[in-house]
Amino acid sequence: MFFKQEIFEQMNKLGAAQVPFLFVIDFLKEKGKLIPLDEMTQEIRFQIDRNSPEFPSEIRLKKQPISFENYQKQFEFVHQNLHYGNSFLTNLTCETPIEINLSLEEIFIYSKAKYKLFWKDQFVCFSPETFVKIREGKIYSYPMKGTIDAAIENAEEKILSDKKEMAEHFTIVDLIRNDLSKVAKKVSVPKFRYIEEIQTNERKLLQVSSEISGELPEDYPKNLGTIFEKLLPAGSICGAPKEKTIEIICQGESYDRKFYTGVFGVFDGKNVDSAVMIRFIEKQDQTLVFKSGGGITHQSKAIDEYNEMIQKVYVPIH
Repeated sequence: MFFKQEIFEQMNKLGAAQVPFLFVIDFLKEKGKLIPLDEMTQEIRFQIDRNSPEFPSEIRLKKQPISFENYQKQFEFVHQNLHYGNSFLTNLTCETPIEINLSLEEIFIYSKAKYKLFWKDQFVCFSPETFVKIREGKIYSYPMKGTIDAAIENAEEKILSDKKEMAEHFTIVDLIRNDLSKVAKKVSVPKFRYIEEIQTNERKLLQVSSEISGELPEDYPKNLGTIFEKLLPAGSICGAPKEKTIEIICQGESYDRKFYTGVFGVFDGKNVDSAVMIRFIEKQDQTLVFKSGGGITHQSKAIDEYNEMIQKVYVPIH
C-alpha cells in the first residue's frame, strides 16, 4: 500500500519504465495499491470488458437502507450549501447494509459489468463508468450523470429533457473538460448526453453519458501519476467546484467512503483504461454494505434522490 504523494511518484516511475501495472486509488487520494501485472495474486483480481458466466440460480438481495428521515438531514445540509453558493452540484452517498446469497468473490465472477475489481475480504466493485482512457496519445473521459428506470414510459425522452438532470450533466461535463485541460491540449466534447443501458438483477436502467477528449504530450507515460493526481477525485462523484464540494461531502456524509468512488485501472505499457469505483460492496466485519448515491442540485427533491440512492443498490447479474 502506498500513501498520498508516494502513489503518484510510483506511477510516474512505472510509467517511465513502461511496466504494465494495476492501480487502485481511494476517493481522497490518501491510499493506493500499485501491482505490476506480472506480480498479480488472487488477493486482488480485475476484469475489463470480459464476458461473465451465467449465475445458475436466483439472486436474493435484501436491502436495509437508512431511514428517509436520516437521509433528509444529510440532504438538507448539502442543499443548504448549494443555496449558499458553496457548491453547484454535490454527490451525496450513503451506506446500505445488504443480505445476498453470494460471496464477494461470486459477485465478482458473475456480475456483468464493463469494469470489475475484487479485493479479497475487503470489497468488490462492478462499475459501468469509465474514468479515463488513454489511447495513442489521446485522453478520453466518459462521465455518467442521470439515471432512470427503463420501464418508465418514454424513459429516454424523460431523462434527456429533465431540467434538473440536464443541469447536473452540464456541470459535470464542464468540470471534467476543465480538469482535462490541466493535462491535455485541444480538449473537446465529441459526444454529449448519450444513453447507455445497464441490466440489473431487478430491472433495466438507462444512464446518460458524454465523451470528452484531449491530446497528451508524447512523453506522457513518465508523468502518468502526475496526470491522475491532477484529475482526481473524479468530478462525477464529487461535484463542482471540486475542492469546496469535497469539504461538504466529508462533513455531510455519515461514513468514510475509503476506496468507494476512487478509481482503478490498468497501464499496459503504453495505454490506460480506468474506472470510477461506483457500484461497490464492502465487507465490514460480517456485514456486507453497498455504497451508493447521486448528484444533488438546488432543483433536487429529497425523496427522489433517496429513491435513486436505493435503486442503485443492485448487482448486474441476470
